Amino acid sequence: MGITKLADLIRLEAPGAISHKDISDYTGKVIALDTSIVMNQFRTATPSLNPLTGLFFRTLTFLEHDIKPAFVFDGRPPGEKIVALQKRAEAAGWRSPNHLGTASLQTKDCFHLLKLLGVPVIQAPGDAEAFCAWLVRRGTAEAVASEDMDTLPFGANVLIRQLNAKRDSDIVEYSLPKLLEKLQLSHKEFVDLCILLGCDYCDKITGFGPKRALKLIQQYRTIENVILHINRKTHPVPDNWKYKEAQKLFLETPHAEVPELMWTEPDKEALVGFLCRCTYVKEERVRHRMERFRQIRESKRKQREKETAAGNCRQTRMDDFFRVLRKRQQPVEAADCGSSERKKPKLK
Repeated sequence: MGITKLADLIRLEAPGAISHKDISDYTGKVIALDTSIVMNQFRTATPSLNPLTGLFFRTLTFLEHDIKPAFVFDGRPPGEKIVALQKRAEAAGWRSPNHLGTASLQTKDCFHLLKLLGVPVIQAPGDAEAFCAWLVRRGTAEAVASEDMDTLPFGANVLIRQLNAKRDSDIVEYSLPKLLEKLQLSHKEFVDLCILLGCDYCDKITGFGPKRALKLIQQYRTIENVILHINRKTHPVPDNWKYKEAQKLFLETPHAEVPELMWTEPDKEALVGFLCRCTYVKEERVRHRMERFRQIRESKRKQREKETAAGNCRQTRMDDFFRVLRKRQQPVEAADCGSSERKKPKLK
């Protein structure tokens, strides 16, 4: 769910915090991605296909644009989020959500695929989006790519939406510093605004629209002061309201070390074997895509050589991604290929 109607509020009250980008604008940048959101996008867009197939093609496209993706996996969800996760699972027709943060078979397959693609995979201690935002705050990544707006109250300075690797895609970028400046709020006050709007970690006061919630926070600055000045008959405060717990989750720093990110050369043969075995995609399709990837890399290498000869060497180089070449060996098979339980699609 993210933050209820936050995107609408920003468009109305702080349009200057929004910019529209092309995928080429992220060349050379480290982008942190919440893996579960990426996978859910593929499940929704192409329910008849294994989402690992979409992840394979999209990741290669990122690399071809010299984007450095770093995929973050959810750890154990905070107790305050269990109710929201349960509602999402019911709405999507899924089984009960994972309360313990243990990896499903498909999550293990996803982890294995990304390793074969040579991109960093990171296990977050809790919410992946909170960890993605922390990577940006620490300077390890330059932006978070996510469809959920709660990346902003978590403190990510740059949020990217609709980074779907399509050439004609309108990528939307949100700047948290510009947003806070326009709304004249501190980060903590912005977190209180998001809690009033509605978040995954607690209930909300009923009857507040986005504009009303913003006006109250701008006037009274804290949730505690808002409660003192509203009509609690028309806007009842939830019993045992856990807004303080929500504040802590948005504002606290994850208990984890800064990971070392490294991109390596994709393992072509291991990718062919894994995808054909676990997703039923045809071998020639995988090999064709890997060959196209190789040709694009080679074309860019030659272009850089021409630019160097002309005295106009670009600083961003795809070769920089692959500082350590993968040792060719038989890949460890993912446990049971959990995604293989999906019905085999008919592919032309």
